[in-house]
Amino acid sequence: METRLRMLVFTFILTASVLLASGRQGSQHRQEDVLFNENVNFKTKMSKRDVAADYNSNTALLPADTPDDSGPSPAEGDGSDLPTCLLCVCLTGSVYCEEVSPDMTSVPALPKETAYLYARYNKITKITARDFSDIVTLKRIDLTGNLISEIEDGAFLKLELLEELSLAENQLVRLPMLPPKLTSFNANHNRLRTKGVKATAFKKLTRLKSLFLAHNELEAVPIVPESVRILHLHNNNISTVSTDTFCKGNDTYYIRPNLNEIRMDGNPVILAQYPNSFTCLQSLPVGKYH
Repeated sequence: METRLRMLVFTFILTASVLLASGRQGSQHRQEDVLFNENVNFKTKMSKRDVAADYNSNTALLPADTPDDSGPSPAEGDGSDLPTCLLCVCLTGSVYCEEVSPDMTSVPALPKETAYLYARYNKITKITARDFSDIVTLKRIDLTGNLISEIEDGAFLKLELLEELSLAENQLVRLPMLPPKLTSFNANHNRLRTKGVKATAFKKLTRLKSLFLAHNELEAVPIVPESVRILHLHNNNISTVSTDTFCKGNDTYYIRPNLNEIRMDGNPVILAQYPNSFTCLQSLPVGKYH
């Protein structure tokens, strides 16, 4: 009886030991699994962070207009307008590049089919013959308030649809040849002198209605097309006018029907000294008469 009791006690102790050891081993395995999974998740998260950080550090060094080497080149015409439309506001047919930062010092590459360009108050210094050579759809260009001192010959000649051109508030000393369909031309507040404006500069512009040449250094009135209705020449250095300036000296019956607003105030000319120069006009020029 005593022997059987000892055997039962020994068996119980042995069974408990085995169960306890098995439980510890299972717990250890579960802890190792948890640690392994946490380590894998941590490494995965770190890997993603490293990739993102590497991507961000690389792209942060690229300027906004850096082309993608994997895509078509700008010469192929696909996406070449993207840099301009990052700096400017591009709407259907219109591009607005006003007071661009960083400073815009040249005419930007324009999207195809651009009809209206507003690039006012930047630091553009020169207009080349290439700037608009491929954008023959342009109808209006406004470059007011830049630093333009030079325009290459032929810069506007291919723009057969161009109707409105503003070069006001720049530093021009001479004018280029202008496209024939202009209806409005503004070169107020430049440094234009008569020798920088050909006598026939506007003669062939048979659709021109508004001509603004105020606040320059002109010594004489250029030939003004019959179509012009508004002519601003105030604040120049004009000292004389002739009977052929606005009228036809050899035709006393000639009446000029369109020109109804002329400003010549702020010039040294005394208009009262040239009464025969205005007989064809419907209204006298604004200016100094005594």
